[in-house]
Amino acid sequence: MEFFAISMLNGLSYGLLLFLLSSGLTLIFSMMGVLNFAHASFYMLGAYFAYQLTGYLGFWPALVIAPLAVGVLGALTERWGLRTVHKYGHVAELLFTFGLFYLIEEVVHLIWGRAPVDYRVPAVLDFSAFTIFSTSYPAYRVFMMAVSVGMLLSLYLLLTRTRIGLIIQASLSHPHMVEALGHNVPRVFMLVFGGGCALAGLAGVIGGNAFVTEPGMAAAVGTIVFVVVVFGGMGSLAGAFIASLFFGAVQTFSVALDYSLLNLLDVFGVSVERTSGWYDVLSLSIAQMAPVLPYLLMVLMLVVRPTGLMGTRET
Repeated sequence: MEFFAISMLNGLSYGLLLFLLSSGLTLIFSMMGVLNFAHASFYMLGAYFAYQLTGYLGFWPALVIAPLAVGVLGALTERWGLRTVHKYGHVAELLFTFGLFYLIEEVVHLIWGRAPVDYRVPAVLDFSAFTIFSTSYPAYRVFMMAVSVGMLLSLYLLLTRTRIGLIIQASLSHPHMVEALGHNVPRVFMLVFGGGCALAGLAGVIGGNAFVTEPGMAAAVGTIVFVVVVFGGMGSLAGAFIASLFFGAVQTFSVALDYSLLNLLDVFGVSVERTSGWYDVLSLSIAQMAPVLPYLLMVLMLVVRPTGLMGTRET
């Protein structure tokens, strides 16, 4: 019970962090049709900006300033880069964001070096929030969940209860009609792209010190974010939310489970000889399969339901 409770809480906090990342990518794709390969790079920039600002201003100002700075950088990227190549089609957009990923990584190398930086959990949140059985749960994990849930509710209210949200939703499906009504649709696109990057930056601010802030963090988390978006359904925020929580739990539980198919076969009284060619495959534990498990689940989802969990087929 202790293992289950702690793993579930860790999976929930990691899943909510994934949703902060995947929600921005989902918004950008659903509105602009752009699969932003550099999205995780803005997550990395959020962590590095927060590290730099924390040294001068402290963690709390950095929590606000760093995501805004990443959002402004994202908006400028859309206005002066992505919008320029948009007229050449989706291939040009993919190549642009793919190159941007490596460009941001090299800039990080030049400024902060190749080694991890000392971005730590703030002292005011570095204590135990509560104890489950014999395990103390850190308060910063609770803070991460609170920030993620707060942003989730804010995003929902923005899209469903405000005039800006209605314009954004209308721009998703009827951009020409929205433009005919006098709204600047390209500016809406720029704001959405910047807002999606700001969400990624916020995830970097609260996740960089909980895990590790180093130049490879974008590549490490970027693939998982794409798995979440594809599994949940391209363009579906609800699907991204469910998939984020699911993969957060899967990754948290799988790394600690030392069971294999051999154990399952033993339950049914089936034995496999060590000289058998299948023995090495069947003896692989869940913990050993943990790094590839999300990708196997994504492939299975694409085979069973190509549109994803809550995606809709395009006509």
